[in-house]
Amino acid sequence: MKTLDLDVLAMVVAVADAGSFVRGATLVHRTQAAVSMQIRALEASLGKPLFVRAPRNVTPTQDGHTLIAYARRMLALRDEAWATLAHPEVKGRVSIGVPDDYASSLLPPVLRKFSASWPKVEIQVIGLPSSALAPLVKDNKIDLACVTRMRGLPGEFIRLEPMVWAAPPAAVSAATGREIWRERPLPVALFGAGSVARANAIHALERAKIAYRTSYESPSLMGLCSMVAAGLAIAPLARCAVPDTFVTLGRAQGLPKLPDLEVVLARSARSNRAPCDFLAEQILTELRV
Repeated sequence: MKTLDLDVLAMVVAVADAGSFVRGATLVHRTQAAVSMQIRALEASLGKPLFVRAPRNVTPTQDGHTLIAYARRMLALRDEAWATLAHPEVKGRVSIGVPDDYASSLLPPVLRKFSASWPKVEIQVIGLPSSALAPLVKDNKIDLACVTRMRGLPGEFIRLEPMVWAAPPAAVSAATGREIWRERPLPVALFGAGSVARANAIHALERAKIAYRTSYESPSLMGLCSMVAAGLAIAPLARCAVPDTFVTLGRAQGLPKLPDLEVVLARSARSNRAPCDFLAEQILTELRV
């Protein structure tokens, strides 16, 4: 490989952003095997590794970081050139609502690509829980919302996102001597009332007859993760939002299976504009699996 293939560079960036070959492959709509093979071929050509591979995640080496910085610039220039020549000039402003758990994982690559393709469109991101975004869509206060499907809010299907029980890192459990998921009542950190993830988790625990106590409640993903990281609770989270350092639990640990979250794209009546159409198309194209 004597040249830097832009498609392969896109795979390198996707794996770095996702922290794993599996999730990175999803971002570029390729199989994990294909992405792994292409990156290994690039590493062989360069004569040096680009990633440190661990059982649960991968991290870029120093050479990997160097190449990724160049790759981002090269890919951005490619997208800018394509947008300049192939896209009509579109200006305007799009407001999109997204809850923390999707904003931290699903949306950044999409918004980055969209900004490169449509540099004259201003994007405003409103971070609120899905239950708080629903009335904003209905009242035409925002254009789009990437949310969990809920009753009364129509939206176009994007994907099913698995839910898992997120537990403290193994090092924390070892240091405290507590496998907190075995405690009864089970300490759980939950999103606030109105959250579909919260309702799913409570229903699953009650159906499994597992006593629990709400040790922390917050609309913030960061708040829930801080409790889990401290070893004080487990939390029901969308798998895409679970930090790589956390342990994910399920039936093998005696916890009930959680239903998938249905992620949809909702649009307000005022979103019948070209910038909104293009962003909606980008989201559906990039995130559907």
